[in-house]
Formats: sequence, structure tokens, C-alpha cells
Amino acid sequence: MKKFILILIGMTFLSQPIMAQFNEDPIINLENEDEPFLNWGYYLGFNQYDFKFDYKNDAKHILVDKSFGFNVGLIGEMRINEFLDVRFEPGLLYNTRTLGFPGFTEESDAIREVKSTYINFPLLLKVNTRRLGNWKPFLIGGASASMNLGSNEDSLDDNSTGTFRMKKMVYNYELGFGIDFYLEYFKFTPSIRGVFAITDELVPDNDPDSPWTSNLNGIRTRGLFINFTFE
Repeated sequence: MKKFILILIGMTFLSQPIMAQFNEDPIINLENEDEPFLNWGYYLGFNQYDFKFDYKNDAKHILVDKSFGFNVGLIGEMRINEFLDVRFEPGLLYNTRTLGFPGFTEESDAIREVKSTYINFPLLLKVNTRRLGNWKPFLIGGASASMNLGSNEDSLDDNSTGTFRMKKMVYNYELGFGIDFYLEYFKFTPSIRGVFAITDELVPDNDPDSPWTSNLNGIRTRGLFINFTFE
């Protein structure tokens, strides 16, 4: 709830200058903002992660209790032309997912908390429309590699001792959209992006008949990012 209140307060302060950009005849801000070959910035935001499970047999599904995490990172942008930019957005992403495994009577066996700290390295193509006064919509997409510092991949412990293991390196594709708003002193960009892992992240338990992982062929992360960019 506190996070949502902070978002609302921030958006309230930004709403008046942003809405002013939709006037029929606005004063043009930062006319040459997109002209340099290289541009720099940073972003702050929120994320929500889920899992897609690939089961071997039809059985009761694993439940995922999702929560909101945070994103912070830098932006390097290379201009190709008026409509295309290449962006590199290295960042730190933190999130916690709680898994509920069916078939157990003890909570200590059924519940696994999965804390993930990703260092993300996305290389993206940004496709812009023409600038419309002081705003410009865009689509963005590309590929990313993420290093999960909380993966426990090298741990000798597994679910039998309460440790859920995942692979350290994850490869994804990302798709999203947003709007650039050219304010008086900087460019502000809210955007929404989906992140989809294309590689299996599961490290199976040591016991091939494990009640936690024996029915899983693999797991893949699905994520939603809401970012606020300042350039």
C-alpha cells in the first residue's frame, strides 16, 4: 500500500506538466533533445514476477504468490534515425515470489520463498512515431541476459532442506510501449514492458523422485515492468 501511495503522490506532481504537453499549440520544450547521436539517462520502477511451469504429468499446479519489487538502472541510447534508436539498459531488479507446492500437510514443506536479485543487460530497439508537440509514443523490444545473484544454483542443499534452486543465467525477450514527454528541463518517459524467459531456470532436486521437482520439466520467468525514465 505504501508503494502505491508513493506512486500516486509522484504522478500527482508530474500530472500538470505532462497534461500540458497535449495542448493544441504547446510551447515546444527541448527541441534538440533527440538530435545527439548518443543520449544518456536513468530509470526507476516496479516489477512483478511470475513463473510459467512445464509439467510432466497432469497434477495439481504449483501456486505462485506474486509481490511487487523494484527496478533501478542506467540508459545508453544510440540514435539511428528519427524513428529508430538502439538502447542498452543495464539495471538491478529485485523481487520475491512465494511458491506453494501441493500435497504437503506441513507449511515448512509446502512453502518456498524465492528471492531473486537480477542484474539485467537488455539490448533493445526503440521504434518511435514522429514527435507530436511535446510527446512521442513508441514501441520497444529486444533481448536480455539476466544474472540471478540469488539463484542458489551452486548450493548442495535442495528442497529437502528448504532451498529452492534456480539457474544463475537467464535469457529473455522483452516487449513494451511508452510515451516520451518533453518537459521544460528533462524528458520523462513512463513505460510498460513484459519480460519472458526463453531458457529453463529449474535446477532439479538431487532426488529424482523429489515431491517438489520430479513433475517439472522446467520453469520460466514471466515479468511485468513499469519504469519511469529520466533523460
